[in-house]
Amino acid sequence: MKISINCHSSIRIEADKVLYFDPFKIEEESHDADIIFVTHDHFDHFSVEDIKKIEKEDTVYVIPDCMYNLLGGENVVTLLPNEKANVEGYEVETIPSYNVGKDFHPKDKGYVAYIVTIEGKRVYVAGDCDMNEDNEKVKCDIALIPVGGTYTMDYKQAAKLAEKLNPELVIPTHYGDVVGQGNDGEKFAELLKGKVNVELKI
Repeated sequence: MKISINCHSSIRIEADKVLYFDPFKIEEESHDADIIFVTHDHFDHFSVEDIKKIEKEDTVYVIPDCMYNLLGGENVVTLLPNEKANVEGYEVETIPSYNVGKDFHPKDKGYVAYIVTIEGKRVYVAGDCDMNEDNEKVKCDIALIPVGGTYTMDYKQAAKLAEKLNPELVIPTHYGDVVGQGNDGEKFAELLKGKVNVELKI
């Protein structure tokens, strides 16, 4: 599979289908999305303007149940935290995505992170969160986790989570645009040197 990050937490994964997560600041109108996953309803994760640039007639949308009123309808799969579903042949699991000690993403909002099995690999897309009792238990091969601080964990806490998860590969997200410094990914990678394989996509 090919994983790329447009910016921030805007993720594109190309396998036998094209999957997007939280599309944001999309420059070109590609209309190539087979599945669009949204983790929560904040402007930098749920952007209708950007969704319109990548959606096509048969695009399937996967959203938290709490967002049904914003994007409900045909070709929409709504999931609660801790649910499983088969979406277009992909095994999809959700876990709660939330802050600890901050009010930006409360657990009771029902925001989700996704674990999607792609080409036999469990890919964890964390959404906006801190290290917490739910994401510490995730079993994954590839992890995309936020490192920018303020609304999420910072690169130091993210490194602790990455060590705990011990995936084959971790990719830092959510820095260098809306929040976080441009070198947060590098600082995150330095903390994990010799421990966990890190790839920078921003």
